[in-house]
Amino acid sequence: MLGAAAAFTRPAKSLAPLPRRATAAPATVTMAGGKPLKVGIVGATGAVGAELIGVLEKRGFPCGDAGPTLFGSAGGKTVSTAKWGDLTTEAFSVAATAGFDVVFLAASGTFAEEHAFDIAAGLAKGGVVVDNSSALRYKDGVPLVVPEVNGDQCAGASVIANPNCTTAIALMALFPLFAAFGLRRVIMSTYQAASGAGAAGMAELREGVKVAAGDEDYVDKMGRFGEKTPVYDAFAHPLAFNVIPHIDVFQANGYTKEEMKVTWETRKILGFDPFPSDADDYSDGGPPRVSCTAVRIPTLRAHSEAITIETVKPCTPEQARAVLEGFPGLKVADDTANNVYPMPLTSTGSYDVEVGRIRRNDVFGDNGLDLFVCGDQLLRGAALNAVLIAEKACA
Repeated sequence: MLGAAAAFTRPAKSLAPLPRRATAAPATVTMAGGKPLKVGIVGATGAVGAELIGVLEKRGFPCGDAGPTLFGSAGGKTVSTAKWGDLTTEAFSVAATAGFDVVFLAASGTFAEEHAFDIAAGLAKGGVVVDNSSALRYKDGVPLVVPEVNGDQCAGASVIANPNCTTAIALMALFPLFAAFGLRRVIMSTYQAASGAGAAGMAELREGVKVAAGDEDYVDKMGRFGEKTPVYDAFAHPLAFNVIPHIDVFQANGYTKEEMKVTWETRKILGFDPFPSDADDYSDGGPPRVSCTAVRIPTLRAHSEAITIETVKPCTPEQARAVLEGFPGLKVADDTANNVYPMPLTSTGSYDVEVGRIRRNDVFGDNGLDLFVCGDQLLRGAALNAVLIAEKACA
């Protein structure tokens, strides 16, 4: 639990329009004298670790001719890369990361709690640990960063937390609207891919689809009676031909932890104490009220989100599009006459988050908008965001 709200800088009451900015190009990040950075990835053989390697390659992150150093629980595994050839993992130890400039953690929260600050203590001057777990996101003194939103918090930080994938994707659309018009309320329903549960979730969905497609009694056996089978383990229920309104553990308030992460992290990234309290000032300029329902759906990759907002200042769909079109890392896909809108198939593998279906919300009227957002959660929600953080921290 974080301490007093005074530890956070709240935005000013006045709401200035957000400047229009072009999509950011890959950053040039080098040490003094043009030397490459010494980069490590802990958990390099997992799904996020593999994506980290790909993003480092594509963005030209200065890892040197040898590439990043890959760490695992045991050494000796071979990881093939396009730029650096075959790399062999090393057994992790804190001592082995001494003198590094950047260490990405793609491991468990328990690992981060145990090792992140010890790793940071041994880094080169100005070095940074970027943690992809949820363990440090609400810890005092650890910035929680989406670089296009609050990248200034990277300066001088030795440990930086990567947000939950759902939050990171949502904020790419929410922040420019927050900055230009203010936010009173955010109501979100998510449609999250099987890969959010890792490689096991994707494998289970693939196997479940095979079984379901060849078994006329699948719904009776799996849906109605909920029999446990080899294709029903990673999720609370079978995912093939189904949706599951249950991600992470349920909390005392009836929300799941995944849903509460959206509330907590949105508040912190926007500059407020993450945890709502009776002392909150919800007047204009205060934190937005946030509610989320998180649903697992039978897609392999990329999370989608239906978002309804109430703004402080009136905002038309045309004004919203103008603001969103100028925000880096965000692509407006909103041509319904030609069936163009955000979808998992079009956002998979893309660095940009798609936003579309932008329209006036009839409940909140002139201060209400509905929009649909889709982003590759392994990129914007994990690997890409982590690399962008490192670029900001080392620039």
